[in-house]
Amino acid sequence: MRIISYNVNSIRERLRAVRRIVRKYEPDVLCLQETKVVDDLFPRRELLELGFADVVVAGQKGYHGVAIASRPRIDRSWSHAIGGNPEKRHLAIEVHGVEIHDVYVPAGGPLPDPDRNPAFARKLAFLTALGRWTERWPDRQSKPRILVGDLNVAPLEHDVWDHRKMRRTITHTEREVALLETVRSALPWVDVGRVFVPPEEKLFTWWSYRAPNWRQVDKGRRLDHAWVSEALRDQLEGYFVAKEVRGWKKPSDHAPVVFDVKV
Repeated sequence: MRIISYNVNSIRERLRAVRRIVRKYEPDVLCLQETKVVDDLFPRRELLELGFADVVVAGQKGYHGVAIASRPRIDRSWSHAIGGNPEKRHLAIEVHGVEIHDVYVPAGGPLPDPDRNPAFARKLAFLTALGRWTERWPDRQSKPRILVGDLNVAPLEHDVWDHRKMRRTITHTEREVALLETVRSALPWVDVGRVFVPPEEKLFTWWSYRAPNWRQVDKGRRLDHAWVSEALRDQLEGYFVAKEVRGWKKPSDHAPVVFDVKV
């Protein structure tokens, strides 16, 4: 099964790119974040026309929002208000006995101080709640599960272009990194990207719009993640970041994460 996770930064703005991604990379399951559209206006028909059997969405006007399109029929779907957060940031499905969770963590604003920046405080609270929630899931060792999404944290030294310079930059602060590790270890989850790309190698999924020569300067961050439960570790078959998508016309600032798992 091939799964793609992509922060689309507005599904209606990026629908042409989504079509191209689906045709080029042929995902069985497509997980989108930051769809920025209410459910009634989500382009379900267009995704169904690409060969998906089911499309489920959790959206809101202008902000946030997640969606999952699946070629296999979805056995069940649900969403959870993580930590009581009313924003649409989680959606899950079950296919072939595997749970797939699509998560969009708050960005956190510009200032890494929860006392002076309420957005950063909300991000820390969301990550804390996500860890506590997953820790309560039943069958954590045996149930096949997948979690993907824009987690808005680049946890490892080589997940950012300059570890020393970015230690006080939101997405790479000690508090965010520690909280994301608490979430990862709660199940525990396996970091798919770092199974296939050694931790000492640079690995990015996001490049700022502010750098028109982003490919040359390559000041990226790995904000988009794919995790699997231990039950699926030995079933992993491949992983890559579709970096070329970042260079397409009218791109998102994120590139899709693509991985294959045998189920």
